[in-house]
Amino acid sequence: MSDSAGEATPGFSLEPSADVRDVRDWAHGFARDVIRPAAAEWDEREETPWPILQEAAKIGLYSLDFFANQWLEPSGIGIPVAFEELYWGDPGIALAITGTALAAVSVAGNGTQEQLFEWVPQMFGTADDIRLGAFCSSEPDAGSDVGAIRTRAVYDAAKDEWVLNGTKTWATNGGIADVHVVVASVDPELGSRGQASFVVPPRTPGLSQGQKFAKHGIRASHTAEVVLQDVRVPGSCLLGGKEKLDERLARVREGRRSGGQAAMKTFEASRPSVGAMAVGCARAAFEYARDYTAQREQFGRPLAENQAVAFTLADMATRIDAARLLVWRAAWMARNDKEFAQAEGSMSKLYASETATFVTQNALRLLGGNGYTREYPVERWHRDATIFTIFEGASEIQRLIIGRAVTGLPVK
Repeated sequence: MSDSAGEATPGFSLEPSADVRDVRDWAHGFARDVIRPAAAEWDEREETPWPILQEAAKIGLYSLDFFANQWLEPSGIGIPVAFEELYWGDPGIALAITGTALAAVSVAGNGTQEQLFEWVPQMFGTADDIRLGAFCSSEPDAGSDVGAIRTRAVYDAAKDEWVLNGTKTWATNGGIADVHVVVASVDPELGSRGQASFVVPPRTPGLSQGQKFAKHGIRASHTAEVVLQDVRVPGSCLLGGKEKLDERLARVREGRRSGGQAAMKTFEASRPSVGAMAVGCARAAFEYARDYTAQREQFGRPLAENQAVAFTLADMATRIDAARLLVWRAAWMARNDKEFAQAEGSMSKLYASETATFVTQNALRLLGGNGYTREYPVERWHRDATIFTIFEGASEIQRLIIGRAVTGLPVK
């Protein structure tokens, strides 16, 4: 392709590279052969599937190298493609495998290079010594409203330590993780702009697990409260460093731009990945319903020959493809440092999560009474899909962000 001046311009392609396709097929094979056969058992047990994590670590699927390579993949779609396949296998087990990544993203987005090299490897460990990471932002009275975070971090200059106190909730791997990343307020008067992120190293006194939640879905993923009582961490555990924090707080107090808020920077970077998770769950339900209705006969012919069934499948397939394209666009933009001027990250998360609930609901209905039983996986996917419209920014929050972006007005 050439422009009017005769100079070559880059071509446009939606075809993943050979490397991305290889990872896709590898992740799909693991999801098909290891994750999916174990999904019902771990959903019933409601426990972290350590044997599955062990298998993933042995082949390098649960490792820092895997996540780093996919995160740095040139097109930006390495993580979304891999996540779609894993969550196609089972969202609960897949979240147990990928949950550490959110904590790693927080360190990568807010920390220094030295902090990245020190703490992220400790979140994954090795195949012989599996470790976990946990990102702790939400609180009992501060979910979508991150400005309401009450967990406090106070600096002890004499010891160059930060003292953390508060309670976090809805933390994936909370309490069982080796490394926790905690968002805390250092200046409550500044609201969300007075917050920072801290690494809590393994076995730090004062950090404990609170309530472990019995959930509607994604039950193979550990979700719990994290309680912090006079938790002391070295000054070096403040992500980004104190000098950078002091400069940011000074700008805020002078009425200038702060350069971003700790929790929101993490969520913005992860939204396309969450969208990919939802796409994987939706695709699993669609494929199962498609095959079921093509084989099951009623009134002397396959269900899928009925126009109403075929039209429902058509809507499901169309929405899945549209969601995937929105996810890929946002991931590509993020990888190429393009601003989400129209809240493209939120668009991808919103549409994909709503698609997952739409598709799994219709898949359950297409299976009729069978879809409502635990003998068939659609019932489980239907339960799992709901979380994508809630965590890392509920659908209403995504619409608020998008509304502000497209109108340029302070929508409230």
